[in-house]
Amino acid sequence: MYSYENRTEAGQVLAKKLKDNRFETRPVVLAIPNGGIPVGVEIAETLAAELDVIIVRKLQVPGNTEAGFGALTSQGSLLLNERLVRSIGLNQHQIDSVVKQTQEQIEKRKADYRGLVGIVDPTGKDVILVDDGLASGYTMMAAIESVKGLRPNSIIVAVPTASSSAANLVKGSGSVLICPRIESGFIFAVANAYKKWYDVPDSEVIDILEEFRK
Repeated sequence: MYSYENRTEAGQVLAKKLKDNRFETRPVVLAIPNGGIPVGVEIAETLAAELDVIIVRKLQVPGNTEAGFGALTSQGSLLLNERLVRSIGLNQHQIDSVVKQTQEQIEKRKADYRGLVGIVDPTGKDVILVDDGLASGYTMMAAIESVKGLRPNSIIVAVPTASSSAANLVKGSGSVLICPRIESGFIFAVANAYKKWYDVPDSEVIDILEEFRK
């Protein structure tokens, strides 16, 4: 059974939970595109927070676009699921090839979003990392490691839904996790938490960011 009508409602639910937090600084919402942007903007508006984007891309398993063996951020943070890499027998050449392709995708996205991202400096601030859900958790873990390098005051991860394994991974990083729907079980899909689910296009991300910055 779904928990949210759409990503907008999911962001509103998270915003209500985050309002109880005592932030030492004006918080910074760093949303992961594309699906995290509609969620993140609701949080930023409710908390009167700053909003920016942290670009993270899944490292896709060759021949399987749905599966990932790690993640790469626009700041260059690389995180591999070593256990999965070993189990599927990926060699270094294959890994390097996927990383290179992913870097190119990130650069294209940065170009598409030019002037709309990289505006906020999270150093010394309370950071809220946002996505529309966590399946493996490796995309968020790469984002966490990247943000840690910028020396924030604190990191909160806020997501509407997560698998129990992903939730445990994030908690193990030392970050605070806000997640109303954590599911255990072998089969997990972020989309199952939403009544209305679709792949958010780049054009919608750009529209949201432009509207927020008016």
